[in-house]
Amino acid sequence: MSSFQKAVENMPEEVYLRLKTAIELGKWPDGSALSEEQKEHTMQAVILWQALHNDNPQHMTIGKGGDLVMKSKAELRRQFSNEVDIARQKLN
Repeated sequence: MSSFQKAVENMPEEVYLRLKTAIELGKWPDGSALSEEQKEHTMQAVILWQALHNDNPQHMTIGKGGDLVMKSKAELRRQFSNEVDIARQKLN
């Protein structure tokens, strides 16, 4: 096992969430942009962390074991049908 894999395996969830947010936004919490190399390494760390620790994968994420999780429309509808609307208004 490489030192990178060991580091990701022992990485706390809080660090994983920060890396995931950085990838989603394209910048670090201080506002500085991720370089191409940082994007590549951060994405690898996020995917590996998910493959090792993600027991409850969401749509289009990596589940434990390294499998990509893709949910059908029916599964997504069921998942979101239980959510409560905050407000609904007619536009016209």
